[in-house]
Amino acid sequence: MKKTLMVAALTGVFATAAHAQSSVTLYGLIDAGITYTNNQHGSSNVQMTSGSVNGSRFGLRGAEDLGGGLKAIFTLENGFGINDGTLKQNSRLFGRQAFVGLASAQYGAVTLGRQYDSMVDYVGPLALTGTQYGGTQFAHPFDNDNLNNSFRVNNSVKYTSANYGGLKFGALYGFSNQADGAAGQGFANNRAYSAGASYSFAGFNVAAAYLQLNSNGSLAANTAAFNSGGAINGDNTFFAGRQQTWGAGANYTFGPATAGIVYTQTNLSSLGGIGAGASGVTGGVGLNGSSAHFQNFEANARYALTPALSVAGSYTYTRASLEGERPHWNQFNLQTAYALSKRTDVYLQGEYQQVSSNNVVNADINGLAASGNEKQVAVTAGLRHRF
Repeated sequence: MKKTLMVAALTGVFATAAHAQSSVTLYGLIDAGITYTNNQHGSSNVQMTSGSVNGSRFGLRGAEDLGGGLKAIFTLENGFGINDGTLKQNSRLFGRQAFVGLASAQYGAVTLGRQYDSMVDYVGPLALTGTQYGGTQFAHPFDNDNLNNSFRVNNSVKYTSANYGGLKFGALYGFSNQADGAAGQGFANNRAYSAGASYSFAGFNVAAAYLQLNSNGSLAANTAAFNSGGAINGDNTFFAGRQQTWGAGANYTFGPATAGIVYTQTNLSSLGGIGAGASGVTGGVGLNGSSAHFQNFEANARYALTPALSVAGSYTYTRASLEGERPHWNQFNLQTAYALSKRTDVYLQGEYQQVSSNNVVNADINGLAASGNEKQVAVTAGLRHRF
């Protein structure tokens, strides 16, 4: 009898220990708001919006201790619209993130799946569009640099370093998942790679990153290859033969205030169109296959008036070469948020965008339908809850 009781007790201890070495966490964020826009295709609009700042999502995050400082990790993250319950990221079940890998506190992590590129990981947090202080509607025109993660990279292998005294770095490669084929171009068609680094010291944060997409689809010849499941598939910002994006930024935190600057640049060849994934414009914008160029200059700041009340704002100047035109954008953004608790806050934010007169594009605040002219104003009152 005593042996039976001892075996039962030891079994319970070992089961508890095994359970302690493995964990799965359910988490999420819900962002719902009411948005007034002065001009959408020529008419004003009041609409319910989901993710005006942060995309609504829920996910599962897990880790298992394998011993020797090594652990297995995974993340499955879904994106959805709280206003209608539909799936986002081109109706994917886990469209925001889906990866599994191995992680070491000493050497970093290697993960495989659908993941963020290095522009999002390293430069994004220094721009208000990549944070809770601005998000979706603060993005640079068409989210041309992907700092608001309009798309993720499929079929990707990613390395993320440990934190070495404030220094972090990483790289990603996204496979096309195609054989070479008769033309010998299948393997290179619709693949992606990126790399980046950041360094934090004495209140300063600096970062830089690079992203390249090869043959990530055109409206004509590459459409079939694009839709076959390559690195970027279905939520692309641009239909182009090649996209090269790089950027750098810095910010400084002093007391309750943070101020920063960000510069990004995107070069596109054989640009066939701007995809609907870049904004709220159904069907996107068709172009004639020429090269294009975007430069973004952002200055931003945020300040905690109290532990519960914050204000944030940014100004972005963008200039481009597009279809023989040279449009430039000015966008002013302002947000205030009040925390009702650690998990719930309310916010009020507004954006004003003006694009120079041109024959290619009108004003188009990210996440909303385009204006009927060169100006657009939007104001959103919203509620966010995290769990």
